[in-house]
Amino acid sequence: MKAATLLCAAAVALLGGCAGQPQAFIPDSLQGSAAAQTEARLNAVLPADALLIGEQHDADVHQQIEQQVVALLAERRLLAAVALEMADVGASTASLQPGASEAQARQALHWSDKSWPWSRYGPAVMTAVRAGVPVLGANLPRSQMPASMANQGLDLRLPGATLQAQQQAIRQGHCDLLPESQIVPMTRLQIAKDISLATTIQQAAFPGKVVLLLAGKGHVDRTLGVHRHLPGDFKVKAVELRAGADGDDIGPPAAFDAIWHTPALPDKDSCAELKAQWAAPGK
Repeated sequence: MKAATLLCAAAVALLGGCAGQPQAFIPDSLQGSAAAQTEARLNAVLPADALLIGEQHDADVHQQIEQQVVALLAERRLLAAVALEMADVGASTASLQPGASEAQARQALHWSDKSWPWSRYGPAVMTAVRAGVPVLGANLPRSQMPASMANQGLDLRLPGATLQAQQQAIRQGHCDLLPESQIVPMTRLQIAKDISLATTIQQAAFPGKVVLLLAGKGHVDRTLGVHRHLPGDFKVKAVELRAGADGDDIGPPAAFDAIWHTPALPDKDSCAELKAQWAAPGK
């Protein structure tokens, strides 16, 4: 199957899709070699009950690849649902018709453009909507975060060594700027989010189809994240989208089943930016 077979004009999709059924589509700018490469990479990790894709949030090409994956799975009638870190549990496009507008999709997902620019994620969402595939909010609602940070029971959801590794990941992820007193609560919050993402995946699972999760790579890490909270007989594949090639990979590390390299981003000091943000008045 060629990536070009995914084409179904948006105008036709708005009227119910090609051949009487909704179809996935990807824009012309994502055709050709880019889509073909994604298709080959996808073929290498399937089959799966759930495919977890871990992105770098500021890498535009990562969201483009995610849209291609949505289109490829939907075109094969393999896509059960798309679960998003970028929207909270309870939000869903399931009630929308394939011809729904972007405004309707954003409203259904209670989308926060400030946190997650729609220009990045809207194409993947709308590709699923056009294909008649539900897009589900999967993240922990903000209202539940304080209770999660105080929930000592969450400390027991990971084995001791894994819990310590997750705590270290929280330190490093915040550039060692967090007070040590915040490491445990923030780790609990990360675990609670992973549980929320995993629960959404389980609820959306359908035999013979794939639930696609789009999230940050920390959530997708097989050793620490969502995978830890899914049943042992659930076939999960985790992919890291990595900007820049850090040398040749002899094989994927235990954290991921595959690493899909993308072009490097311009150099920037993210830790300096975070430090400046936290030092700003009112922070």
